[in-house]
Amino acid sequence: MPLANKVKNCFYLGCLILVLSRLGATDRTQANSWQRSQQLWSRLSQLWNSESTPRTLSSDLATSIYGTQPLVMEGGDPYIRALMRTITASEANVSRPYHVIYGGKLVNDLEEHPQQCVTIVAGPNTGNCTTAAGRYQMLDFTWDNKAQQYHPQPSGFWRWKNYSFEAEYQDAVVHAWLSDPDAWSRDIPQLLRQGEINNVLRLLSGTWTSLGYGIETNSMSDLLPQIYQNMLQEELG
Repeated sequence: MPLANKVKNCFYLGCLILVLSRLGATDRTQANSWQRSQQLWSRLSQLWNSESTPRTLSSDLATSIYGTQPLVMEGGDPYIRALMRTITASEANVSRPYHVIYGGKLVNDLEEHPQQCVTIVAGPNTGNCTTAAGRYQMLDFTWDNKAQQYHPQPSGFWRWKNYSFEAEYQDAVVHAWLSDPDAWSRDIPQLLRQGEINNVLRLLSGTWTSLGYGIETNSMSDLLPQIYQNMLQEELG
């Protein structure tokens, strides 16, 4: 805010404080009037300080450019783990990625996939609805299919099995899926060890369309190869 505007706002607030103080002189509850005046003075100080402080990127955003949160799942292939964290950077780059659904709303119950169909507001699929949810923004039918193949601890039995969507299971299912050469007709762990991160991102862009080679790139897409390298260094320790 320009200095002139700050001075004008401070002048108006100062006048209001003065009026309330005068009213307090004839009010039987002078203590309450004085308290209101003190509160306004505190607000005046906050306004001045907030406008005097340069605006910077939030720490969350600054961190997100260089990486994403660690996985909840323990163990596994460090190259695949780094890839999973890279996918998160463009698919669910928020403070609670396991709980987010399309559009940014958070859900607390992860007993199963949320299955909330939210209208898409941008991109080539505008107007359709999507059930994308969790750290890897998996559609409900994709989760059902992959959980049947890779979920480590389903509950129930036979055709009545349930597949928990808790954070550790989101990680476990995607880790197993990415590690399965038959699922992609390519050996992703081997490609990563050969330094072929761009080819891997291209391979996966049909599934996660924000990875730089799909139909819904975003502001993080071009940064993903570098994010992967940063995450790989963390995972290798």
